[in-house]
Amino acid sequence: MLKYSSLVLLGACCYGILSVIVKLAYKQGFTVSEVIGSQYLFGFLFILVPFLFSKKSFSLKDALYLAFAGTTTSLTSILYGKSLETIPASIAVVLLFQFTWIGMIIEAIANRKLPSKEKLIAIIILFIGTILAGGGSMNNLLTLDPTGIMFGLLSAISFAFFIFVSGRVAIHLPSITRSFLMTSGAFLFLLFVLSPNFIVNGSLGDGLWKYGSLLGLFGVLLPVLLFSIGTPKIGAGIATILGAAELPTAIIASVVVLNEYVSTIQVFGVLLILLGIAVPQLTHLKVRNAKRKEVESIT
Repeated sequence: MLKYSSLVLLGACCYGILSVIVKLAYKQGFTVSEVIGSQYLFGFLFILVPFLFSKKSFSLKDALYLAFAGTTTSLTSILYGKSLETIPASIAVVLLFQFTWIGMIIEAIANRKLPSKEKLIAIIILFIGTILAGGGSMNNLLTLDPTGIMFGLLSAISFAFFIFVSGRVAIHLPSITRSFLMTSGAFLFLLFVLSPNFIVNGSLGDGLWKYGSLLGLFGVLLPVLLFSIGTPKIGAGIATILGAAELPTAIIASVVVLNEYVSTIQVFGVLLILLGIAVPQLTHLKVRNAKRKEVESIT
C-alpha cells in the first residue's frame, strides 16, 4: 500500500507546482485560456507518445466512460481559474481544498459505509490545516463575491470526483490507456468550453510553449498517470487525503521560486496538513506490523 500511496502523493505534489508556473505565465502576459489550453494540449501530446507504443485493447464503452471522467480534470482548472478572477488566491485555494471532506462523503455514499475513525481524524486535521495554510483568512468570506466562492466550491467538487473516478472507472485497463483516454476527454472538453485560438494566434511561438509544456508534464501527464496507478490500489478515501499534499507543495514552491512571504500561521497550517496526511499511513503501518508479529508468533 505504501508504494501506491507514494505514487498518489507524488501526483498531488505535481499539482502543487502548477500555481507557480501559472503565475510566471501570467507575468509574461498570457491569458487564462491560453495557459490552461496549452497545458492540456501538451499533456495530450505527452501521453500520446507512450500510448502509441502500448497495447490498445479497450471497448467503446470504456473509452467513453474514461473520456467523460477526464473532463473532471479540465473542469477543475476552469472553475478554479474563474474563482481567481473575483476572489483572493488565499481564499480560492482554501475553497478548492474542501475536496478533502467532499471526497470522503462521495466515497462513503458510493460504498454505503461510514469513513473509519482514522480517516475522520485526518480530515479534521486537514480542514484546520488548510484554513491556516491559506492564511486563516476565511473570516472575510461573507464580504466576497458570491460567484467567486461558488466557482471555488465547484472546483473542489470537480477535483473530488476526479480522484474518485480515478480509482473506479475501467481499472482493468493499463494505466497508460486509462490516462490517455482521460486526458483526451479533458482536452476535447477544454477546446469546447474555451477558445482554441492559442493554437493559431502565435502565442505558442512567443513563449507559451515553455509554460504549456511544464504544465502539461506536471499538471496532466504525471498526476493523471500516477493517480490512475495508485488510486485503484489504495481507495479514493486515502487518495483524497494524500491529495492534500498539493497545498504544502504550492506554498513551498512559491517561497523558493517566487520569494513569496509565508507567515508563521501558514507554516503551522502546512505542518498540520502533513500530519493529517500521515495519520492513515501510520495507522496502516501499525496494523501491518501487528499482523506480521501475529504471524511470526504462530510460526
